[in-house]
Amino acid sequence: MPASTSRESRVAYGDDPSQFGELTLPTATPRGVVVVIHGGFWKAAYDLDLGRPLAASLAEQGWAAWNLEYRRVGNGGGRPQTFDDVSAGIDKLADLGLDLTTVVTLGHSAGGHLAVWAAGRGRYDGWPSRVPVTAAISQAGVLDLVGATELGLGGGAVEALLGHRAGPADEDVDPLQQVPLGVPVFCVHGVDDGIVPIRQSQDYVDAALAAGGGAELVEVDGDHFVVIDPGSAAWRTQLGILDRLG
Repeated sequence: MPASTSRESRVAYGDDPSQFGELTLPTATPRGVVVVIHGGFWKAAYDLDLGRPLAASLAEQGWAAWNLEYRRVGNGGGRPQTFDDVSAGIDKLADLGLDLTTVVTLGHSAGGHLAVWAAGRGRYDGWPSRVPVTAAISQAGVLDLVGATELGLGGGAVEALLGHRAGPADEDVDPLQQVPLGVPVFCVHGVDDGIVPIRQSQDYVDAALAAGGGAELVEVDGDHFVVIDPGSAAWRTQLGILDRLG
């Protein structure tokens, strides 16, 4: 049953103004933790305001929502800073007194890329996973950086993030090159998405399954933004996925 109210607090995980998260808690003991990672092609023009409606909805459904901000391209982000921040922000959960048995990353667009990346970050030097991710939900995520570079998604956003065109040497930050992960990945994507083609999710799931990983493609009606509309059927589908996880 949805919680009647929730409480929110801002918590820093570093000294930079963008190194913080907003923790929204339900009134009852949380079912688990959902890390909300906003999109915007990793650009400083977009911030965690995009995740606040989802965090409120998650808390109403009994989840602890950790709406994460991070340095983006244009305000000190890029590689490795953006990845350092997402990893450190997730690890900050260890200091917040929460039950971390279930920690799900939920990210939209570029945030979907970071959500799936974070689930496998512990296998690479420099990103220890003090708090492991137990499942990831990608909302129209950019999951194939090489393919996104070739398509010029976001007006060259991948090149701006990495400092070069994506290629085989970027395995440590490219979800498609990291399959299989050891946790389930759910790729939720609008069939009419004109910003991040649904092929990004389809190719990821195909590759993950071929490699023996656990991944599921969830196609929903709508465009790029329907997956972050808390009033949409697409969002109810995602809450159903979370019901399966916690």
